[in-house]
Order: sequence, then structure tokens, then C-alpha cells
Amino acid sequence: QVRLVESGGGLVQAGGSLRLSCTASGTTLSAVAMAWYRQAPGKERELVASIAGGGTTNYADSVKGRFNISRDKYFKVSYLQMNALQPEDTAVYFCKMIIRGAQYWGQGTQVTVSS
Repeated sequence: QVRLVESGGGLVQAGGSLRLSCTASGTTLSAVAMAWYRQAPGKERELVASIAGGGTTNYADSVKGRFNISRDKYFKVSYLQMNALQPEDTAVYFCKMIIRGAQYWGQGTQVTVSS
């Protein structure tokens, strides 16, 4: 069983930065990708960024050039560095890991950007 725990969320002013962390416990040897999603009130959950086993990254157009996703070699931790934050980035941010076709989610961390 894999458990994901996000941290690093909080309140920040527009233009500021935050770094989110996703720490995985359990067996992650067969993990193939990690990703960050977000869900704002009244909106559907959307993909923010993903990183595959070979290091290939993918970003939503809305965060390209501002956010950076990274992970360690063993899929034990993933980071989402968020710069130049804007009020529209306000959401609950979730971490996801894919292992052998199964998806594992964290409980989410709140990011609030004030104008």
C-alpha cells in the first residue's frame, strides 16, 4: 500500500512563491509517474504538472514558465516549485502516483493566493 502526504501549502501574496512536497510511504519501486493536480472551488480537478520515470515533464499551459515539478530517483518525494503565483492559482493541490496501472492520491494541501 502506498500513502502520499502533501505539505507546503499556505497563504501567499500574488507574485510570491511556494514549494509543495509530496512524500510517499510504502513500496514505490514500480512507480512510473508522479503528478500534481489542483481543484478550485466549484471547478473540476485539473492536471498541473507531471513527471515520468525518464524525467519527462508536462505542464498545464496556465503554469508553464512559473511552476517546476521534480522528484527523487526512487519516487519517494516530489516537489512542485510555484513562482509568480496569482490569485487564480488558489486551489487544493493534490499529489498522484501511478504504480502498475493503479492511481494513488494524497489528501491535498490548500494554496491560497491573495491579490
